[in-house]
Amino acid sequence: MGLNISNRQGFLLVAAACAGAIGFALFAQYQLGEEPCPLCILQRIGVMAVGVCALLAALHNPGRAGARVWAGLVTLSALAGGGVSLRQLWLQSLPADQVPQCGPGLEFLMESFPLWEVLSKVLKGSGECAAIQGRFLGMTMPFWVAVFFAGVIVWTLWLVSRRRG
Repeated sequence: MGLNISNRQGFLLVAAACAGAIGFALFAQYQLGEEPCPLCILQRIGVMAVGVCALLAALHNPGRAGARVWAGLVTLSALAGGGVSLRQLWLQSLPADQVPQCGPGLEFLMESFPLWEVLSKVLKGSGECAAIQGRFLGMTMPFWVAVFFAGVIVWTLWLVSRRRG
């Protein structure tokens, strides 16, 4: 006897978790005063992409093959977001003398460069992305976001790989 949940409900849970994660990010920004760096913004975009894909999957309520396609899109979005989280964790682990210099803000970059070049510059990281603003249970926010993405991937793959009688 296992968890009796439909694919629609499972995808809806992922979408709700993403909405909660974005809600917490906005709370941390506007109530706790933790300003997001460019990599934090990219992680938020990853969470939103996962949430939108999961919500569309729930609304579509596809059959087995369609659910696998949606799960692939959710997983790819989570992998991309998780990659950004891991990149930021790496930057935070660098000794202070090896952290890249702070560059121009994301808004300036978006106004001045094509999107692909902005992404390239942002993913290289800067000093502001290496700053640790707070910890929860001893770990930084990018760690918890990476755990979130990993959880989404595991849940989504389980959801579409189980045999339903």
